[in-house]
Amino acid sequence: MYIILVYDVGEKRVGKVLKLCRKYVNWIQNSVFEGEITEVKLKELIYRAKGIMDEEVDSLIIFSSRDHQWLNKQIVGHERSGLDHIL
Repeated sequence: MYIILVYDVGEKRVGKVLKLCRKYVNWIQNSVFEGEITEVKLKELIYRAKGIMDEEVDSLIIFSSRDHQWLNKQIVGHERSGLDHIL
């Protein structure tokens, strides 16, 4: 499955959530990630994120698709982290 993940968490938790998400998907820009992930790994990511987050004020939003080919991606301006280097 292909996901785009966006988070908005409190300042004290940003570093921990960033580090966690980078273990699973590619960091695109501040609080935005994308990449291929299995359903099991996605559930694991969500479970671990809930352990860091304060669900009363923080949010984690995940857009999913069967394949990245079903999404059009347009970049305007500088692309912070290109995926060209991934094999």
